[in-house]
Amino acid sequence: MIYPDNCLDRLGFTEVKQLILKHCLSPMGQYMVSKMQVMNKFDQINKFLRQTKEFKNILENQEPLQISTFFDIKSLAEKIRVEGSYLMEDELFQIYLSLQTVFSVLRFFEERKDIYPNLEALFEHLPVEKNILKKIETVLDAKGKIKPNASSKLQEIIGDIAKGEQEVRKRMDVIYKQAVASNWVADGSLTIRDGRMCIPILAENKRKLKGFIHDESASGQTVYLEPEVVFTLNNKIRDLEFDKRREIVRILIALTDDLRPYTPLLLSYHGFLTKLDFVRAKALFAIEVEADMPVLVAEPRLKLINATHPLLYLSFKEDKKTVVPLNIHMNENLRIVLVSGPNAGGKSVCMKTVGLLQLMLQSGLLIPAHESSEVGIFDNIFADIGDDQSIESDLSTYSAHLTKMRYFVAHATPKSLVMIDEFGTGTDPQFGGPMAEAVLEVLNNKKVRGVMTTHYSNLKLFAGNTPGLENASMLFDNDQMKPLYVLEIGKPGSSYAFEIAQNIGLQKEVLILAREKTGTNQNRIDSLLVDLEREKKQIYDTKIQLANQQNKVKNLVKENEELQQFLEENRKILIKEAKLEAQEIIKNANKLVENTIAGIKENQADKEGTKQLRQNLQKVLVQHQVKEEKKPEKVIPANLNTPIVTGDWVQLIGTETMGQVMEVNRGNLVLALGDLRSVVKKDRVQKISNKQAKKVVQSNSFSGRISEAIGNFTAELDLRGMRGENAIQEVEKYMDKSIMLGFPFIKLIHGKGDGILRKLIREYLRKYSQVNRVEDEHADRGGDGITYVYFN
Repeated sequence: MIYPDNCLDRLGFTEVKQLILKHCLSPMGQYMVSKMQVMNKFDQINKFLRQTKEFKNILENQEPLQISTFFDIKSLAEKIRVEGSYLMEDELFQIYLSLQTVFSVLRFFEERKDIYPNLEALFEHLPVEKNILKKIETVLDAKGKIKPNASSKLQEIIGDIAKGEQEVRKRMDVIYKQAVASNWVADGSLTIRDGRMCIPILAENKRKLKGFIHDESASGQTVYLEPEVVFTLNNKIRDLEFDKRREIVRILIALTDDLRPYTPLLLSYHGFLTKLDFVRAKALFAIEVEADMPVLVAEPRLKLINATHPLLYLSFKEDKKTVVPLNIHMNENLRIVLVSGPNAGGKSVCMKTVGLLQLMLQSGLLIPAHESSEVGIFDNIFADIGDDQSIESDLSTYSAHLTKMRYFVAHATPKSLVMIDEFGTGTDPQFGGPMAEAVLEVLNNKKVRGVMTTHYSNLKLFAGNTPGLENASMLFDNDQMKPLYVLEIGKPGSSYAFEIAQNIGLQKEVLILAREKTGTNQNRIDSLLVDLEREKKQIYDTKIQLANQQNKVKNLVKENEELQQFLEENRKILIKEAKLEAQEIIKNANKLVENTIAGIKENQADKEGTKQLRQNLQKVLVQHQVKEEKKPEKVIPANLNTPIVTGDWVQLIGTETMGQVMEVNRGNLVLALGDLRSVVKKDRVQKISNKQAKKVVQSNSFSGRISEAIGNFTAELDLRGMRGENAIQEVEKYMDKSIMLGFPFIKLIHGKGDGILRKLIREYLRKYSQVNRVEDEHADRGGDGITYVYFN
């Protein structure tokens, strides 16, 4: 039950329906939207909500569901029912297009069976009767016009008309040319008058040509004459046109008679299209206001999370503003929320948001709130919003309020949702306050749910001391003197009357008088509320900061867990690959050792043969040699407490440069950096041990550099992809370094190709007297694409 009658208008539901109407494609869908009512059956509401949600998912996922063309085929089906009636071409074409849409939608859901179960219920047991389309296609073309071959007689008539028109045109051309040659014709060409082809003849020559005058010009100097010769032909054509029309009517009657048995099915298709248009419009509106389906419960309770007023959202969206979301809850223990706070602080919007979203949900509409919100079902929705004074009914503002209160008290139940704006106003506050308190107590005893706004202190005190009632306030920024539009449940809010008056510049003497007249106790209460509001604002800001930090920590923990999982998976993969590779190396090594032993036995310990086998073994070992990564030497600082003296070793901070102190001069040091001398500040160096310094000296010596070079050198050079000259240059450098370091052999990888690079390299190697011989790699390991160079 909705009370009063204007409740839907006051809460904005009528405006919501108007917005949904704009999304309808047909008058049938618009009619269903206009007749949309508030329901209180759980299963019915749940079905409508799920249908809208499923259609919303289709639209958001950009599924290929084409719904763009359908008409009101119910009126056409009713027309078909009447014996002897027939449908016109455009009416048949409307049925054809509508059925194409129906079958396209049915095919869409058939391909996605059980994905959208609630929408599938719209056309359950609805057959696909394509014979209707086939019958219409035999008569109409793709543009909805009668086909020339719809019947053999029609085809014959159309052929005769074409021939007759051709004959008329031919004869008219001959007569026209003769008239032109005789200078009888006025300016212009052949023209049509009264559906007849005529020749424009000068008035003085009209008797020189036999025929019928159909019209004359405004000046009377030109007459439009149809020659007698073609008059009979034109009459025959007109008779044929009548025959054509009669044949078309006969065809349409026959087609309508064929469609008459399908009338019940056409009405079913009409019902399906109507429902589809209705659900589609609701889904489009849900997308427009970012609505979702909350958790629907049968109990009369409410928990809105991040809810917004849809009309306010659309208004702010145009102005590129953001609506502050509403969070509110009502249950068995917290039944009535009493909202207080400053004027224009959002109290009424809060109350209207609750009322409008409840009406939308119980009408089968998705609501702009988080999907985790919980919304119950109420049997009664009552609202007292605005001024309903009436001269005709002899009702004042307060009388109108009391009339509604009487109805609320008489009909309220635990399944009633009551919304009252500015509770208790309209009369002397001394009497209006107690009256409102009494009504509130009775409604609370009846366990109704509700949201009420007020400025009355007695109601705030009553709500704070009564189970089932709870104070709430709209947060206010005391520093900037502006509302925050955030609802805080638990404590009442101040009206900020004096603060707002002072902020807008009301004279000081007026404010002083007002405070004196208010009374000390009331001023103290209001001051306490203001201080409380300030503390609430600080707590609110702290909660937001804490929530942001918690989200940041959660994200970091999640990233860390994902990284650990990734590293663990990679570690397992790397270990597995290493084991497999190690198994392969061991397997090949065993085979190589066995072959080497067998070869030595075959050669009977021949010196040259044994040497060759050992070199082959050494080659394989070099191939699988693992290079050790050079670990950076850690600087071992000396005792930092001892002063730096001449002879100490130091390192420049932030660099690897080390030197010996040659002289200490107050805050400066003279350092020996190799062969150089440099003066640096004491605070730019750190003392190191003599042991570390010794390593540096050794590494800088010739033998140290040779040892390092040998450690870094690999007996393998890859020349693939290089041009001849570049490859020779690289070989030259590599040969010099190999000979200098005393390596027994090296491996040059040049690839096979056409053999040009191999030939160039081998010819170049002949100039080295240090080269003992060159050989190809084993055929299994690269063959003539690799050259081994052995030194003396």
